Amino acid sequence: MTRIELAPELADDIERIVLHLAENAVPNPQARIDEIISAIDVLQRNPLIGRMTPENNRELVIGRGSHGYIALYRYLEQIDTVFVLAIRAQREAGYH
Repeated sequence: MTRIELAPELADDIERIVLHLAENAVPNPQARIDEIISAIDVLQRNPLIGRMTPENNRELVIGRGSHGYIALYRYLEQIDTVFVLAIRAQREAGYH
């Protein structure tokens, strides 16, 4: 099973998402965070599921619309490890 490594900066991304959910009084914010975590867990079994970027990273689409996020990651097959680099809301990342 593929190993998942989280970049230290990911803590800032999660904090920003949690603050945004709180500021906008989103019902059940924990469910949104759980959805993000569950999607990242999928990478353990399917590390190539995300679409390629020009920088040789991958983007995992999580949810859609106001529930949508993008996880930027890089998979290194040689060591069978996914490095999750960032998480952004789809709208924040330029997807509408």
